[in-house]
Amino acid sequence: MLEEDMEVAIKVVVVGNGAVGKSSMIQRYCKGIFTKDYKKTIGVDFLERQIVVNGEDVRLLLWDTAGQEEFDAITKAYYRGAQACVLVFSTTDRESFQSIETWKEKVEAEVGDVPTVLVQNKIDLLEETVIKNEEAEALAKRLKLRFYRASVKEDLNVTEVFKFLADKYLQRLKQQTAEETEVIHTTSNKIGVFNTSSSNVCNQNSSNGREVITLRPNKQRTKKSKNPFGSCSLL
Repeated sequence: MLEEDMEVAIKVVVVGNGAVGKSSMIQRYCKGIFTKDYKKTIGVDFLERQIVVNGEDVRLLLWDTAGQEEFDAITKAYYRGAQACVLVFSTTDRESFQSIETWKEKVEAEVGDVPTVLVQNKIDLLEETVIKNEEAEALAKRLKLRFYRASVKEDLNVTEVFKFLADKYLQRLKQQTAEETEVIHTTSNKIGVFNTSSSNVCNQNSSNGREVITLRPNKQRTKKSKNPFGSCSLL
């Protein structure tokens, strides 16, 4: 693990127009259930699931946000702190497809660039599709997003979506940790460096005949504060 006995918690927001299957996707993934009955999400809903990704214990915190404009102010507040995002549109709803870029912009306005995937849900209803495959693929390419065709009803590619996001986040986290460690290592290498020029090193002879070396600090490093241990004598 990244740290012993620690688990990684990842907040994932699932966004898109209403009735595209966001709630069903989270229910399917976290509870393994599917219902045909549509119930509009009021504000936000929340479920979680623990998984293991590449040997790492991961807790996915899945936030289901309302897709209706009347809840926009509420849901935007819940985007904050998100570490990954699922953008969902429906095979049978062209407006939901056309709104994807707007949803992406809303999330990025709150959290910046986070691991994100594009999901076309309800591909089990291909006979009712209003979106061409080429259009969906072109959108994913333009937005530079991993693209999944999924069916929550048939439990197709649902697990893969969240596993990809978890893996992507862990990669970023490890990279960030490595970069921070490198900064600390580089900084620590500079600690304790003495200026050994003739102006800062003085040789004196003590009364017993042994050499006494006095090391004075580099003035540029200590000019803002006085170090009570700034001068030392080695006998």
